[in-house]
Amino acid sequence: MTTVAVIGGGIVGSAAAVWLLAEGFDVTVFERDPDARPASTGNAGILNLPEISPLARPSILASVPGWLLDPLGPLTLRARDLPALTPWLARFVYSARPSQVARATAALGFIMKTALIDHQELARRAGLPIYMRRNGSIYLYDTDAIFRSALSEWKERARYGVDYREVTVAEARAMVPALKGGFERALLTPDQWSVTSPLEILQGLRSVVSARGRLLTATIDAVRSDGDKVTVAAADGTASSFDRVVIAGGVWSRDLVRKLGLRVLLEAERGYNTTFADPGFSLDMSVFFSAHGFVASPLNDGLRIGGAVELAAVDAPPNFERARAMRAKARRYFPDLPETGGKEWMGARPATPDSMAVIGPHPQDPRIVFAFGHGHLGLTLSAATARHVTALVGGRREPGLVPFGIERFQ
Repeated sequence: MTTVAVIGGGIVGSAAAVWLLAEGFDVTVFERDPDARPASTGNAGILNLPEISPLARPSILASVPGWLLDPLGPLTLRARDLPALTPWLARFVYSARPSQVARATAALGFIMKTALIDHQELARRAGLPIYMRRNGSIYLYDTDAIFRSALSEWKERARYGVDYREVTVAEARAMVPALKGGFERALLTPDQWSVTSPLEILQGLRSVVSARGRLLTATIDAVRSDGDKVTVAAADGTASSFDRVVIAGGVWSRDLVRKLGLRVLLEAERGYNTTFADPGFSLDMSVFFSAHGFVASPLNDGLRIGGAVELAAVDAPPNFERARAMRAKARRYFPDLPETGGKEWMGARPATPDSMAVIGPHPQDPRIVFAFGHGHLGLTLSAATARHVTALVGGRREPGLVPFGIERFQ
């Protein structure tokens, strides 16, 4: 039986492990901190199928100066981390060129087209209850100008099968009765899906790994090609050999990649949220606040208010003023939202500058497979990534997956 080590027990690594186990591989997952709450557990719980537009695009670049003037706005940078972030930021600007945006959109459209059915298959393979529901989403636009500037992006998404339509303010309020604040335009995505609880999904997948394979607590320090095996070396000095290795360690994957002699641009796109177990009102669908970069979503855990982007060192202390700022903005639309009682969270989403994860084989040793850098699409693309990773471990690579290769950073 082919032995496979998966480095990283977050949603991507755990999903890949479950898929591999179902295909008959002998799987060991190494997770550095199984008691932590990784980026995927703080997800808004949305399978964001329409999200095939990369973050790096001209409209975003035009908005960045204004956002950066607001330290609690949709995008912020930690000044002390700017020197380390400069290569990533330079590539981000490069990736916003129209030709690169078109390339990224096509690539994301390719991998996104099976994301839903892959989640359904992952649930079947894991023996988990169906954890998805089709409840749609509303996108709110404060002004007509903001709405019109977003239409070109939505039209591009429609080319890849994304269904959307404009609804009136009155229709939006009828669909979301708790919505009392002012806005001028709204869009509905009727085919948007959400999950019941990102944390419960991760726990369910890890339980399967523990039952059918192995889930070990270890910080992996290096991966080495050693003859007919691949060695995984832990920080405590122990080492194990495997036939195949999958690197799915989130933002920490970059250290392993660099020790393999490869380059990658991967930084922590930190997100914040607040979850209210009992907010005093309910939502039947997610509500995106397009001008502010955050979303309100209903989960089994309660109502979650979260999003935005903070580029900073992965070990920088959290700035929960960002979570408080989102709550204050949310109250403009949901005045009944409590001011206290919510649980705050911060997580480090692993992000590439072109919004495309790194999914593919090591260029010189295909026994080593990469699966990291999903940004805010970790949950959405976890099952699709798991399917592709299993194919890569078996020596098969779909042509549509080539743009996600690590070769683009070499």
